[in-house]
Amino acid sequence: MHIVPVTTPRLASEFIRFPHQHYRNDPQWISPLDDDIRAVFDPKRNSFFSHGVCTRWLLYDGERIIGRIAAFVNYEKAKATHVGGVGFFECIDSQDAAFLLFDTAAAWLRQQGMTAMDGPINFGENEKYWGLLVEGFKPPSLGMNYNPPYYVQLFEKYGFVKQYDQLTNFLDARVPISERFTKISGWVMRKPGYSFKHFSYTGREKFFREFQEIYDDAWSNFENFTPLSLDAIRESFRQMKAIADEKIIWFAYHKDEPIGFVLCLPDANQILKHLHGKMNLWAKLKFLYYRKTTTIDRLRIIVMGCKKKFQNHGIESALIRCLQDEVLPRHTIKGVELAWVGDFNQKMLAIHEATGAITDKVHRTYRFTFA
Repeated sequence: MHIVPVTTPRLASEFIRFPHQHYRNDPQWISPLDDDIRAVFDPKRNSFFSHGVCTRWLLYDGERIIGRIAAFVNYEKAKATHVGGVGFFECIDSQDAAFLLFDTAAAWLRQQGMTAMDGPINFGENEKYWGLLVEGFKPPSLGMNYNPPYYVQLFEKYGFVKQYDQLTNFLDARVPISERFTKISGWVMRKPGYSFKHFSYTGREKFFREFQEIYDDAWSNFENFTPLSLDAIRESFRQMKAIADEKIIWFAYHKDEPIGFVLCLPDANQILKHLHGKMNLWAKLKFLYYRKTTTIDRLRIIVMGCKKKFQNHGIESALIRCLQDEVLPRHTIKGVELAWVGDFNQKMLAIHEATGAITDKVHRTYRFTFA
């Protein structure tokens, strides 16, 4: 076995295409769009390069690729923690192969001054390509990591230790939400001074600034928090424009002050599974065809946030109610994934429980501390 750094366009393409070979016999896997992965490693499209660095490797057994891994440092977080990250890990079921990939990434991170590495994580925000799937080995929603169960053993035998879990809870939209939840959310929505408005790409810059304002306030107390840049927000919304539904992205206001949001998307993987990661002309035609002929029956709440001074006021419940009032009359949605909730976020988990949602998938973030 030998490791090769990704330094040429050909190797970059091999890095992206390896999972197609790796999962060719796994009916659960759905390829992310190749261009979305490409964008992670493109300094022109990923704003994290303004305050970070990353690199990639491929692992060969003779002429055959058997694994890949990326490593990155976010200097804004690392200046306080000295923790780097690894991600986009794929590997055959071989401890020797996996350990060689981990060793290579760890050696590079040590050279960058890091004392530990988290993984699998993304060189970007944690709403996608983040965490190892440890429960719920089902077809992934857009942007969610999928991996075989044996990856858990590879990480843990190497010495990675759980940092936290992020839960995806599932709400069956065909089952009525509890009367108590409906009463509380309705009461909040009717309170004087509160208003709710769905997103519009026409006025997107205003919404982007409000998204940033709410996000930075809501998450400022979390460990290793870094403010969210407008460029990162713009890029995220640009990437999801083709599948976004403006009427399932909602903002909450108190006397015109933005105080909360919920970002929900259709599960576009129900269409994208037919494209096999491509978005060339032929794939775009296929996308348009399947978009017209496929009824997407599942939604995913990507992220929800509320300013700290308005938490415990029922705002999150009211935002979920806004979604409910919009999508239930369509009679097409069977389920909603409520994500992306850390196991440390008891307030949000309680809201999910109140809706009747049950845990469907668990993604785990690990840490390996260098000796």
